[in-house]
Amino acid sequence: MNANVHPSASIAAGLVVPASVRIGPYAVVEEGAVLGADCMLGAHCVVRSGCELGAGVVVDSFAVVGGAPQMRGQVPGAGRVVIGARSVLREGVTVNRPTQAAGITQVGEDCLLMANSHVGHDCVVGNQVTLANNVMLAGHVHIGDGCFIGGGAGVHQFVRIGPGAMIGGNASISYDVPPYVIAAERNQIHGLNLVGLRRSKMASAAVADLKRCYHAVYVGPGDLRARVHALLAASVCGGDEPGQRFLQFFAGGKRGFCRPRQRRRGDTMAAGEGDCGTG
Repeated sequence: MNANVHPSASIAAGLVVPASVRIGPYAVVEEGAVLGADCMLGAHCVVRSGCELGAGVVVDSFAVVGGAPQMRGQVPGAGRVVIGARSVLREGVTVNRPTQAAGITQVGEDCLLMANSHVGHDCVVGNQVTLANNVMLAGHVHIGDGCFIGGGAGVHQFVRIGPGAMIGGNASISYDVPPYVIAAERNQIHGLNLVGLRRSKMASAAVADLKRCYHAVYVGPGDLRARVHALLAASVCGGDEPGQRFLQFFAGGKRGFCRPRQRRRGDTMAAGEGDCGTG
């Protein structure tokens, strides 16, 4: 028995545990789980069969990784859950396995999932994503790299959130959120995540191009997909990679898109100037 494994922990027979792994009291690691070097499992956490934890992953007390998908009817018994290297799952976090035997629920590298946040079945969470306390991701949600999801936010199934976006606390998101924007309340866009862009050290020319893309897409009513299609054909903006990524986002997805909030006449704040917190 590894000296770093508490004697009360329940480890599946024959499971290979790297010497650098630390496992606390009453933790459970089921058959078929894979633990990378330097993982830390807190007291009473559960890592179920089919889970793969990368190097340096932390799973805190009472978290459950690889629990059955929450669904009615027959619950599938297979599928993989992959947690990327150095990600931290704090107390009470739940990550459900996928609904298909060949499926995957994935959390990327260097993520922070704060206490009691939930990642539903078949979700794909990118790298360096932060889920604050009590965030709820329904099934099949895709979150891009570098996103920040505020505490208590709920995200509907099949929603996509583009890279670099920030979701405000307690938001209700049932439509897709484009890259690099701030979304809050109920499906409302509050401009670009400008502070987040500065922190990412995005080049000023790329930020300016992204602002042009934002204005071109969101000025006026109508079908956003059709407008973006025309913009891409005309090549009037989106010359830099972030702007191109912003525009291309509107070509996919199964749901509609979040839109800017309606402003009163005389409100002069320019589109693209976010007015709530940032990631």
